[in-house]
Amino acid sequence: MRNIPLDEVDHVERAVLPIGTDYPPGHLLDWHEHRRAQFLYGATGVMVVDTADGTWTVPPERAVLIPAATRHRVRMLGVSTRSLYIEPDAVPWWPAACTVVEVSPLLRELLAVAVGFEAGYSLAGREGAVATLILHEINAGSPLPFHLRVPASADLARLCRAYLAAPDAGATNAAWAARVAMSERAFTRRFRAETGDSPAVWRGRARLLAAVPLLRERSVTEVSGRAGYASPAAFTAAFTRSFGMPPSRFAGPARRGRTAW
Repeated sequence: MRNIPLDEVDHVERAVLPIGTDYPPGHLLDWHEHRRAQFLYGATGVMVVDTADGTWTVPPERAVLIPAATRHRVRMLGVSTRSLYIEPDAVPWWPAACTVVEVSPLLRELLAVAVGFEAGYSLAGREGAVATLILHEINAGSPLPFHLRVPASADLARLCRAYLAAPDAGATNAAWAARVAMSERAFTRRFRAETGDSPAVWRGRARLLAAVPLLRERSVTEVSGRAGYASPAAFTAAFTRSFGMPPSRFAGPARRGRTAW
């Protein structure tokens, strides 16, 4: 199925409903939730998924597992998706929180086939076998660390979401503490308790995540400067340490093969 709203087919008695959707650049799917679990794969572009608990950046050709009944929003940056909407009792192993995962070459091909199915596809033969194999492949996927936890308290969450919208390498703990009327020491202790990271480490990771979509259109040199790094080498080292792969892996088609790092 292509470009069909889930509401039109959610009633169909199939454990897996595959839907492919093309989105205009910058499209925002505002806060919503699904009865089913969702496997959201971006065949092109970058997706940013927000929940009350955190934010997940989904690089091209990766996917995010979204638990059933999880309120979320998605920003689509040049994305064509292959989504699977899955009955929760068919995937008891599904994670309790959103998780970005690798997508194997086999799973990519299976998804491309599955979005051609009708809603009431046959459970016998090829179509049913593809749907079953898809779930096995998802279960075998490796999680990726493209996630930031957002504090539960409203004042700290506002600070973090504002920073995610406009990362600033010049921000300081003192300035953040002043904005919530706390001493720097008390603010840092509270922030670490709610996120597991110091404010400085959290901001650094936020800038690296913000770099992922930029790398589709800009060079590593340009992106490293915007992320607040003194050199492309320093940026590449930090990016690789955080995500286990160099920024050159995320270059867009026009830049592939021309990136220096």
